[in-house]
Amino acid sequence: MLPLQQQPWRSRNSFGETRRPHHSPRPRRVECRLSAAARGQLTDPDYAHLEAAAKLAGSPEGVTQPHPNAACRLVGPDGRTVISEAYQRAQGTTSAEVLAVAAAGPAARGATAYLNLEPGDCHGEAAAVEALVRAGVGRVVVGLRHPLRHLRSRGIGLLRGAGLRVDVLADELALGRNGTPAQLAAGLTQCSTASGSDSDGPFAPGAGGPPAAYTAMGACLAANEALLHRAALRRPLGVLKYAMTLDGKIATNLGHSAWVSSSQSRALVFETRARSDAVIVGGNTVRRDNPRLTTRREGGHTPARIVMSRTLDLPEDANLWDVTLAPTIVLTQRGARTRFQAALRAQGVEVVEFDFLTPESVADYCQERGFLQCFWECGGTLAAPAIASGVVHKVMAFVAPKIIGGLRAPTPVGELGFVEMTQAVELVDTEWSQVGPDLMITGYMPSSGGLWALEAALEGADDDTAAAAAAEPTVHLPGGGAGSSAGGVSGAADGKSAGGVKDGKDGGKSGGGVSAKRRRNIAAAAGRSVSFYKAWDQWGALSNFSPHPIAMPVDPEAVVPTATAAAAAGEERQASGGAASTSGRTGGVRTWPSVEHYYQAHKFSGGHHPEAAAVMEAIAAAPSPEEAARIGRRTERTRPELLRKDWGSAKLAFMEAALRTKFRTHAGPRAMLLATAGVTGASADHLGAAASAAAPSHSASASSSSTGATATAVKPAKAAVAKKAVATEAMCLELVEASPHDYFWGAGYERTGQNKLGRLLMQVRDELLSEYDTAVSCAAEGLWTTPEQLAGVAAASAAAPASRG
Repeated sequence: MLPLQQQPWRSRNSFGETRRPHHSPRPRRVECRLSAAARGQLTDPDYAHLEAAAKLAGSPEGVTQPHPNAACRLVGPDGRTVISEAYQRAQGTTSAEVLAVAAAGPAARGATAYLNLEPGDCHGEAAAVEALVRAGVGRVVVGLRHPLRHLRSRGIGLLRGAGLRVDVLADELALGRNGTPAQLAAGLTQCSTASGSDSDGPFAPGAGGPPAAYTAMGACLAANEALLHRAALRRPLGVLKYAMTLDGKIATNLGHSAWVSSSQSRALVFETRARSDAVIVGGNTVRRDNPRLTTRREGGHTPARIVMSRTLDLPEDANLWDVTLAPTIVLTQRGARTRFQAALRAQGVEVVEFDFLTPESVADYCQERGFLQCFWECGGTLAAPAIASGVVHKVMAFVAPKIIGGLRAPTPVGELGFVEMTQAVELVDTEWSQVGPDLMITGYMPSSGGLWALEAALEGADDDTAAAAAAEPTVHLPGGGAGSSAGGVSGAADGKSAGGVKDGKDGGKSGGGVSAKRRRNIAAAAGRSVSFYKAWDQWGALSNFSPHPIAMPVDPEAVVPTATAAAAAGEERQASGGAASTSGRTGGVRTWPSVEHYYQAHKFSGGHHPEAAAVMEAIAAAPSPEEAARIGRRTERTRPELLRKDWGSAKLAFMEAALRTKFRTHAGPRAMLLATAGVTGASADHLGAAASAAAPSHSASASSSSTGATATAVKPAKAAVAKKAVATEAMCLELVEASPHDYFWGAGYERTGQNKLGRLLMQVRDELLSEYDTAVSCAAEGLWTTPEQLAGVAAASAAAPASRG
């Protein structure tokens, strides 16, 4: 139903304006006039199925790290029978569409697919789209266009290009033009018969759509609350939590606070921690409460614990220094207690120094780590500057029916400098509920504006281009569909394009000195670089978390000398239609679900310890690359005796062999890798096998793509490719694994890391190029031909700042 109690979002406010939604819609009178086609597209059953899909999409919350939440529900032609439904478990796992189609089997033909979120394939192919098309789905209903710029409208365009009917709820409501529910309820936008609205139609005067439509849309927005904030505001969703007594105190005069809220409220806090990437506290909280900041449960996602302290005046025996429970990150200022820093690092605590530590610099750092949601559990001293700087977007407050009094008793928020009540920060989209004996209040800060306002802002940014979605390209480059010469590399919705291309120059001033220094140090040898990190980034197929199985020798000692033979064995098995299995072995070859699975497991290979084999099997059976990494890293931390004795020197060889197999086996990732050297999709096909240079790639079938992979035989061969192309400048882009915390495989936060993963990828790329044509090499000084579309993608990428969101 329309949230009539909500206050209208105001596009201008006097507080927290450091990050605003791009193209923020201003209150205005509009004509809520819909086309005849749009007015009858969706029905009440459609809304109900979309709402169910949105709720299903949130199933992995707390189990895996926050990621774009997507679900697919297949409904029979009668509009009532649910044939199958599925959700995506984690980043780098099989898409919900592929899972739902596989579960439905032949019954999927003629069905309607309900998707809470537009398909978002970043793995070099369009597995989700192809699964729906090959299954014979007759209609697709999408709740929300993808918030990320490089994916927005692309999946919808591919589906429509394949001949499927696609209805989009977000387009029907058109919040960017018709106004948000709060604006409609406040009368800031009005529909009337005189303005062209038909009172007898499905859209009544005074509203942009039926109540069921807004209920379904609200569910779709809520399912990806954090993603919407990251895309629109270029920062993770910041949630400030506090519990206070009825008289507004969070502790007694002496600082005692156990417990203000009830056990039921604390259980809800633990759940919210598990749904967050990080929990942030200040030094006062560590000194006063000595918290553990865990989720208080076995298994599932464990958020990073971040401690902000400029002076590092912290106890040396704090519970947070025990990293066997969860990873801990200490953010401080440069030069603070260097010996204590060394001691923390020796215990496994990550320490990051800033030239000047502020809530803004912390939020930017969390953005660089790919975080979607940060949970601020700090006291009033830190809460006040966090609110003032605009990094807090949502408040989660508990009010306990208790009174403790005390003039010096601390309050939830410190000094903000307000002297008049008119300066007070007003929350929007507020909700109240009872949790045990406590009252819980949630609402969005002016720095956010709420989910409806964020979606309206995203729609306003692409209102002119949403209808012209890209047709399916021959090679599924990141956002590289026809009709978008920029390839979706940059845009107002996410500001910094995910995994974009950086020109090596200072991209502008930042909130922190370290951040500015980092940008200056990113320069590549050729002046340009492609950054990749998360599997849902623009260049997600370059990530080790991408869902591409690899077939490797069972004997780990055979990997280094027989890397080429291993790759050939994997290619032959994929070409013969062998099913990818997490534990299957055939002829001395074992298939691993991803590069990350293989790499983490082989930390414990070699048979040197009787318990190591069990760890390898647990990693192999992990449902996602993220969970495989979690097992491997935790075991390495807590059971170092299980680690392979020569791992420090052997890990490069294992990674190199795995990467070589991945990019020789899978056409989609290979095409993406070669695109960073200016190689066209047709040329990449010749590198892979005998795929047609002109036809679109449909290599992932519904039956074989349960792993999200493309199985295509790869037989390197030199070939002359006849193609229409234009000469462009040689652009061998440096590949940068943009992990801000990994200084071995990645570039590190200040871009001073070794970037070993990026270097290995460039090595594999050079091998593929040398097998194609000696005239096409990243060592060459001359020019080679590149199709106009790819040249446009590269040019736009080169002008966009590097980011991962």
